Amino acid sequence: MSDQPIANHAMLSDCRSVALVDRSGSIEWWCAPRFDSPSVFGRLLDHDAGHFSVRPTGDPADLDVDRRYLEGGLVLVTTFRTPSGVLELTDALAMGEAVRRHDLGAGSPGVLLRRARCVEGEIELDVELAPRFEYGLNTPLLRLTDGGLVARGGATSLRVSTTAPLRLEEAAARGAVTLHRDEAIGFAAQHTSSWEPLPDPWSQPRIAYRLEDTAAAWQSWQAEHQRYEGPYAHAVMHSGRVLQGLTYQPTGAIVAAATTSLPEMIGGSRNWDYRYTWVRDASLTMDALWVAACPDEAGSFVDYLTTAASSIHQRRELQIMFGITGERDLSERELPHLEGWRGSRPVRVGNGAWDQRQLDVYGELLAAVHRLRGQLDGLNPDQRRFLVSLAETAARVWSETDQGIWEVRGPARHYLYSKLMCWVALDRAIDLADVLECSVKVDGWSRERDRIRAAILEQGWSDEARAFTQTFGGTDLDASNLMLSIVGFLPGDDERVVATIDATQERLTDERGLVYRYVAHDGLDGEEGTFLLCTFWLAEALALAGCTDRAREVFELAAGFANDVGLLSEEVDPGSGELLGNFPQAFSHIGLVNAAWAISQAQ
Repeated sequence: MSDQPIANHAMLSDCRSVALVDRSGSIEWWCAPRFDSPSVFGRLLDHDAGHFSVRPTGDPADLDVDRRYLEGGLVLVTTFRTPSGVLELTDALAMGEAVRRHDLGAGSPGVLLRRARCVEGEIELDVELAPRFEYGLNTPLLRLTDGGLVARGGATSLRVSTTAPLRLEEAAARGAVTLHRDEAIGFAAQHTSSWEPLPDPWSQPRIAYRLEDTAAAWQSWQAEHQRYEGPYAHAVMHSGRVLQGLTYQPTGAIVAAATTSLPEMIGGSRNWDYRYTWVRDASLTMDALWVAACPDEAGSFVDYLTTAASSIHQRRELQIMFGITGERDLSERELPHLEGWRGSRPVRVGNGAWDQRQLDVYGELLAAVHRLRGQLDGLNPDQRRFLVSLAETAARVWSETDQGIWEVRGPARHYLYSKLMCWVALDRAIDLADVLECSVKVDGWSRERDRIRAAILEQGWSDEARAFTQTFGGTDLDASNLMLSIVGFLPGDDERVVATIDATQERLTDERGLVYRYVAHDGLDGEEGTFLLCTFWLAEALALAGCTDRAREVFELAAGFANDVGLLSEEVDPGSGELLGNFPQAFSHIGLVNAAWAISQAQ
């Protein structure tokens, strides 16, 4: 149901879309064929927005459940232990057949695979399939076939291949199956347009084979890409796989999270759609993959942004976010028919921040290119012009106001972090000048970089706050200022950096020690939880300051909020400790990877 904990869900990905499976064996969220498509199963946000359940009979609360991913990937195995037997349910979104190495996700067919196998005793299996297209607005027509079931409605069709005996009841298909030891039954749900011919049904042997092949594709990718051997290696490499799973393979775009409208506070209205590509988040993801995996997708990502942002010369500034195939207009709207997770309304699709001005994006993108230059295999003239234009824009606009990294929906202000990242943009562009073939611009960029540095040191520090502050001339703290040492603006043990770390720990944390983004009024109603990314920033800044033991404590505190299959959302409820916000959240896994790397380097 739509009120169960966010942490109850596990992620499946084919590098094109994501499905979320809960602990009872129900698909509660699947948008197909893309991350940002309308949902086919959406019970995560409303009790009647669709689900696909395969589980032993009886009350789910009475089942003994254990979950794990098969080694090296995102193929999920859920084990149910019942009084009569043991069931293994294996779930995956199918990868392209026999896909290996660098092309993970190429040719993915958009098929949800499920296979239930009795491994001990006898199991009575309940099956319930209730597709609801277009975020639950469309209850499709269901028709039983020799090969399973077909659902058609509006622009969408779904063919479900199975040998399970199904019956139609109240716009849903239900069935019961008895499995004895070593017996299994499979399901393949294929999404297609209503105007296309229905795909052929899948046989049971094909379902089993394609599950194995998908697991092998992930394992091959891991073997080719993942080499990290520092502290917290398991969590780092798993986070790398999660970040890879949030990548849209056809374009190289990377989404911020797999869901929309999971709230920052239960019952609140801070509910946003994160199924798009923020320049900031995607750049930081590529940067984190430098640690957690060999980011061979770096070239595709730069190609994607070069194409998506080709209008920068007309806008004169970089748009902060795009759709996964480069769409620019991401206008926000509400879906009033959905109750929202635990009544947290409104549910939104699109994101109104798409036309905000955020000056930090230039620095994050150029920093990622700087880190990944070894993986880019040369830059073509369009890419070089694009990257040079970013540095030129940062030099021109850094002294102006914007909405900042946290996308404040109030008046534009002089946010310190935005200035800092413009400094980063110029600093990295200067070091990349030979690669960008723009050495003639270095003197001008250097002068502007020095001006930004002087402004931050003079106007960003507050004697009253004993810290660097959120805005020039202000006294409010902001966790993003922990980045001052992380990006190399000041040494990690600089007394002003250490004072800012101390102030953050004293005045910007909850009772557990988790970090809030800020506590200043931001123009929105309601409150929010503590931010896992910001807590990982604190761990990283502590490591750079030489406080390695304390850095480990903070890291382990934040990482300890991962669910049973290692997934993190955006925030933590300061009261209950529940995960909040969209899920799984790239920012949080980025923070984990980078903090672990900083700790490894500080040892």
